[in-house]
Formats: sequence, structure tokens, C-alpha cells
Amino acid sequence: MERVFTYQLDDVLYINLTNRCTNACTFCIRNEYDGLNGQKLWLEEEPNAKEIIAEIKDPKAYPEIVFCGYGEPTERLEVLKEVARYIKEKGGITRLNTNGHGSIINNRDIVPELKGLIDVVSVSLNAGTKEEYDRLSRPVFPNAFFAVQDFIKESAKTFKKTIATVVEIPGEAQDIDSARRLAESLGAEFRVRIYE
Repeated sequence: MERVFTYQLDDVLYINLTNRCTNACTFCIRNEYDGLNGQKLWLEEEPNAKEIIAEIKDPKAYPEIVFCGYGEPTERLEVLKEVARYIKEKGGITRLNTNGHGSIINNRDIVPELKGLIDVVSVSLNAGTKEEYDRLSRPVFPNAFFAVQDFIKESAKTFKKTIATVVEIPGEAQDIDSARRLAESLGAEFRVRIYE
């Protein structure tokens, strides 16, 4: 497999910043594979902003550029912001796929720092209750579920679109309706993702 920091699915370009993640989700693709579509996504070393920008080239060549790899992008907030700034300056559209832990990872509310750099935020809500969230997401932070809610609420006020997602897991007892109600109460759109 070729080692890359960006990868393309359909017409969309994805940016892989890190392997580090503050969840250990029971359904994560990382549990089974070190890559996707023949590309190795498990990083031996984390790329700097210049290396990522060199792979992007022209941001307008893609309908959207997404920060989404084998880890949580906000673990590398400064690199994320530098690359997002380049994309926006060149007329590109950005999306952040996140577990919503960015503010507790960085010990401050990071949403204002991403204003103008990110167009769409997709947050892995994963559940409608703390008990279900902790069981499925296995976060390192004991109050992660509440931090995710705060992140969604602030994102919904700040970005063009905020989507809260749940992965529907075959054979798993899940209360997807409670997650939907929670997402909507926080001002976000709700989307059920297919388990892969």
C-alpha cells in the first residue's frame, strides 16, 4: 500500500492528520484494517502542514476537502488550522469530521478558532445517552459525552452546517431515536451512518 497523507473517495479529498484518537469505538474501522481502498492510512509519522498542502495542490479541484483520517483531527489543531486556512484562501470548501472532543483535548473552546476555516462540521455523537455513548465509544475522558454535546451546540451556532451522526451497528441494541432527539435539541442535523 502507498503511504499518503491525503486520499480520495469519489471526488472528495480527505486529509489524514494523525492516528491519535480519544475514543476507542467498538465499531471503528481501525480495529480491522490499516487502510482503505488500497491506501495505507495508518501513519508511521504525522505530516506537517507543508506536506499536506503539497498533496492538495488546487483546493478548487474538489467539491469538498475533509479532515478525516485514522485519528481525531483536532489532536493536531494548529496543523489543521494552517491547512484549512490555505484551502479557504484558495477558494476551497472544508469539512471537519470529528469525535467532538476537540475542546477538552486542547483545554479551551476551539470552535471560535475554526470559524471561517471550516464550512461543515460532522460530529460523531454515537448515542443519545451517556451510558450508551460510553459503551460504544469508550472515551478516555469521563465526561466526554457532555463535551461532545457542548461542541455540537457551539458548532451549530458557528458553522454553515453541523451534522451529528450515529453509526447503525448490526446486532447492536441502540436507541437511535434518542440520539436524533438530542442532536436536534442541540441545533444540529442528524444522520445515521452505515456500518462499514
